[in-house]
Amino acid sequence: MPAKKTIHSINYVIRFKLPHLKTLQSVRKKITFVPNNLFSMKRNTKILLLIVIVLLILGMAFYPKLHQLYISKNQAESAPAFTTANRNKALNVNVQVMQPETLNDLIHATGSLIPDEEVDLSFETSGKITDIYFKEGSSVKKGDLLAKVNDSPLQAELKKLEAQVPLAEDRLYRQKALLAKDAVSKETYEQVSTELEKLKADIELIKARIAQTELRAPFDGEIGLRLVSEGTYASPSTIVARLTKIIPLKVEFSTTQELASQITPGVMIRFALNNASRAMYQASVYAVESSIEMKTRSLKARAIYPNPGGHLKPGSAISIEINLKEIKNALTVPSEAIVAEMGLDIAYRYHNNKAQRVEVVKGLRTASRVQVLQGLEQGDTVITTGVMQLRDGMAVTIDKILNEKTGD
Repeated sequence: MPAKKTIHSINYVIRFKLPHLKTLQSVRKKITFVPNNLFSMKRNTKILLLIVIVLLILGMAFYPKLHQLYISKNQAESAPAFTTANRNKALNVNVQVMQPETLNDLIHATGSLIPDEEVDLSFETSGKITDIYFKEGSSVKKGDLLAKVNDSPLQAELKKLEAQVPLAEDRLYRQKALLAKDAVSKETYEQVSTELEKLKADIELIKARIAQTELRAPFDGEIGLRLVSEGTYASPSTIVARLTKIIPLKVEFSTTQELASQITPGVMIRFALNNASRAMYQASVYAVESSIEMKTRSLKARAIYPNPGGHLKPGSAISIEINLKEIKNALTVPSEAIVAEMGLDIAYRYHNNKAQRVEVVKGLRTASRVQVLQGLEQGDTVITTGVMQLRDGMAVTIDKILNEKTGD
């Protein structure tokens, strides 16, 4: 009976105390075959066998903990040697010697070239086009006659009225002489004078109507393609051609509302066409919209470009560069040379083949560089690569000295 109780105790330990061991189930199966043999063995042999089984179970239970403790001890002993080896190994870095330079606060935008003036040419009256005087794509001057509609009826009416003028003037002269002798009343004289003035007014009206049959250039510019032909019946809604003034050109662009106070008349901008040449042109802001657009929260502005020779064409898409601020003798480093650590801006200075940790104060930031106000001085050698791997006092080797302006 004591043997049975022992076996039950062993089964209890295997089932409830050691469930994490993978091999316990197979051990349990082997042990369950022991009871039949134990009753036939001598008492000492039974006790010895039970002790061996208990020791085996205890060893399997505590083996994982002892193994983990052994591994941790080995890692702790090898860690200092590994750290020391890494610390003594020099890191290859690129550096840059700090020199003063001119720093520009640039913003970039997109815009379009628009003509200084542009109009769709059309007649003020209706009629058949009898003459077209301009050549497509040519330059014209203000007042040049471009086209004409039939004015024959008006010309005939003008001649009729002009023929009545001498007779009306002679009648007025005679009435004036008779009025001086009190031969006619003043009312009769004034009636004749009024008829002459009315005749002259009718003549001016006919001349104005004749002028409406003529299409003249309202300003200097280049005329585009002709949209009508001689013999076409034109009305005020009929477009004959388009006249564009391309000297000078206007540059239209928009900026964010945060920059609204800085975009003022007189600010210089640079722009380039979106083509392969990438030639830069300079223009001056001359007007700014009076309010910010509600939908886009942007401010529209226009600059003027002289466009000498008329080489640039309106309608072109452009990239714009605006210099909001220029700082002379500024000390700058590449953006990647400064990292943030615990709320501080940190850079690393090269000194005696080691990295020296320096806390810096940043100023103006551009797309690729950062102004340093405090922490670094002219002539300091700043590490620009591998900054995330550096630690204060770490050994470094200069791989390349970069040029401050080009970064090469």
